[in-house]
Amino acid sequence: MIEAVGLTKRYGEKLAVNDLSFTVKPGQVTGFLGPNGAGKSTTMRMILGLDAPTSGSVTVGGRPFRRIAYPLREVGALLDAKAVHGGRSAYNHLLCLAQTNNLPKRRVEEVLGLVGLTAVAKKRSKGFSLGMGQRLGIAAALLGDPKVLMFDEPVNGLDPEGILWIRNLMKALAAEGRTVFVSSHLMSEMENTADHLIVIGRGRLVADCTVQEFIDNNSELSIRVRTPEPAKLSGLLADKGAIVRNDGEEGELLVTKFGMSDIGDLAFDNQVRIHELSPIQASLEQAFMELTKDSVEYHAAVPAGKAASA
Repeated sequence: MIEAVGLTKRYGEKLAVNDLSFTVKPGQVTGFLGPNGAGKSTTMRMILGLDAPTSGSVTVGGRPFRRIAYPLREVGALLDAKAVHGGRSAYNHLLCLAQTNNLPKRRVEEVLGLVGLTAVAKKRSKGFSLGMGQRLGIAAALLGDPKVLMFDEPVNGLDPEGILWIRNLMKALAAEGRTVFVSSHLMSEMENTADHLIVIGRGRLVADCTVQEFIDNNSELSIRVRTPEPAKLSGLLADKGAIVRNDGEEGELLVTKFGMSDIGDLAFDNQVRIHELSPIQASLEQAFMELTKDSVEYHAAVPAGKAASA
């Protein structure tokens, strides 16, 4: 388990992390989300003892990371896949890590096989593709068979097969009762992988809930209605306070601020035929954009030519 209490980090005048408290529990994949500059990387570095907090504390398994005698046996982390000596082979890189953490030599071959790098184990890592580098970083995180795993953008550079593999791996690790904490900008991947979310903006906690709760709390349910009498039904719904707009196709309406069963009852009472009545759930990305729109530190401008042609 990872527990942060009042975690704060200041760099000069910049407050990178501001009184942040949260708990990452075992047995589930916890997604760590936030816009660029929100403080995610700083928080993960403080968890791993790479940066000291200005105030507050963070523990892993009830202890500060710096007090763990053999870190790889307790915590496996992938923060920067490029942090590897390019002249070393994948095998030698992992062997060095194993020796410094008093791990058996056989474990190196085991994790190389697990991440699919056995065939290139003796090749120098400087020749690795971005995806291969990510796999090597994941192998290093798994080397000590730790109870706590932290991944920063783990699918970066992976092909579709690799993305599916790491998704299933994280779920399997959580199912074994491990603590899995993963930061990513890929909302669609987090929606498919995470059970719980911790969302920060400008260094402060803005959400700590399940994925479904996050979507429900930060989006509005829409109902798609298909009817041969759209004009009649639109008028009836508008009279009841619903917001109705055409959904592109002839006879298709998109309704908000009115329940699905209420739409069905209203149509039945007024003898309006309904061919389709289905809810449209917002995506995690839509909910995330809505919640964090005021926390984005860097806003990109739309080029004038693009704006004019839009």
